[in-house]
Amino acid sequence: MANNSFISVVTIGLLLISFINISEVESIGVSYGRVGNNLPPANEVIGLYQNFGINGIRLYDTNHDVLQALRGTNIAVIIDVLEPDVTAIAKSDLAAAEWVRDNILPYYQDVNFRYIAVGNELIPGSHPYDISPAMNKLQAALQQVGLDGKIKISTSVSTGVLGNSWPPSKSFFSPSITSNLQPIVSFLSQHGSPLLVNVYPYFSVIESKGKITLDYALFTASDTVFSDNGLDYQNLFDAIVDALYTSLENMEGGRSVNLVVSETGWPSDGGGVATWQNAQTYISHLIDHVKQGTPKKPGEIETYIFSLFDENLKNPPGTENHYGLFTPTKQPKYSLKIN
Repeated sequence: MANNSFISVVTIGLLLISFINISEVESIGVSYGRVGNNLPPANEVIGLYQNFGINGIRLYDTNHDVLQALRGTNIAVIIDVLEPDVTAIAKSDLAAAEWVRDNILPYYQDVNFRYIAVGNELIPGSHPYDISPAMNKLQAALQQVGLDGKIKISTSVSTGVLGNSWPPSKSFFSPSITSNLQPIVSFLSQHGSPLLVNVYPYFSVIESKGKITLDYALFTASDTVFSDNGLDYQNLFDAIVDALYTSLENMEGGRSVNLVVSETGWPSDGGGVATWQNAQTYISHLIDHVKQGTPKKPGEIETYIFSLFDENLKNPPGTENHYGLFTPTKQPKYSLKIN
């Protein structure tokens, strides 16, 4: 058996180098999930972002300890509106004004809010019709305090919104949700905001039952896997993102809407292709790849890796508990590849 202390030192050293690389890629951030009972306090977490040069963070709630810790860091922030708040805001201008008053105004002068995500994967869901009115009411609330245009409003969707995803040039959103998506796309186009999308090639591999190869999903295919409408595809991430772009183009106003990958990652444990090696391979190649963009949309893709920590209370237990770049003790899990 190898000397564990030596492996630990080497791993930490390599990860330090790799996160310097992350800091050089302005488009890379990391999501900060907090579904665990063993995670470090907020000030130590934000210190971890700073120490490793991570320039973006996604927050899934409005925890004020975290917002306080972010003061003066200039870390770009996506802040989520929780589902119950989305429903309340959709029905009330006052609720929108109070949400901005409580969660944005006390911090905006020294916290770099980039996007407000009005819900996470609520389409399809139990209240998809609440998202558009909530977005409009929050936009009006920001305008009232002079912050419209400084903070963009969007929502985060999964690839479950796709009715067809292959080939990318023939993709479209599911007809069952287009009536909910169209006013959202129109809002995004009007205000110059991106659509936030959660992109997981891991799930595509699992659901394909062997039809999608691992090298295609992990960015390790040695050559073009397929060509579509004059564009060559060598990895699944690009195919998914371009399928979403094509689907947007089919919506009124969608051609002017950009995408931000608000979540992507690979679990390091839990069985099957959820292994430490596959997770390291996916994440390290992703960091390099998002600098160049997709065949359809060249250029850097703003991307948030899920997630900072393994979260021991996520359900169902299994792969969901193993997406972290760090253990709850703040130890790095990977030696990420540097080209």
